[in-house]
Amino acid sequence: MIMELDYQSEVPVYLQIRNEIVKGIGRGQIDFGEQLPTVRSLAADIGVNTMTVSKAYKLLDQQGYIVTDRRRGAVVCAKNQMPDFASNEGHRKELILLASEAALGGCSREEFLDMCREAYVET
Repeated sequence: MIMELDYQSEVPVYLQIRNEIVKGIGRGQIDFGEQLPTVRSLAADIGVNTMTVSKAYKLLDQQGYIVTDRRRGAVVCAKNQMPDFASNEGHRKELILLASEAALGGCSREEFLDMCREAYVET
């Protein structure tokens, strides 16, 4: 699993791992039902503490992207079990913030929507 992590970023590494896994699922690089690497294996591969990966997996589990089991490990949920984006108030607030930042930065509504279209990947 290839991850782009920025150790100089203000975004905590566990959150970057979470985001990379969600992007991988959304882009089809990680399949629905696929078993993720063990905490130890992923931590060793990317050079972080096992607690960091464990925290990322726990967050993904809480958010409904993966299911963790002591015997099976971490497995990506089936597509029909993924959390509903549209009903998540947190996502709506993040999108409003992003749109506001784009507008303040001189981005037109159409430019912003074009960027959203480019970023959106249908799986």
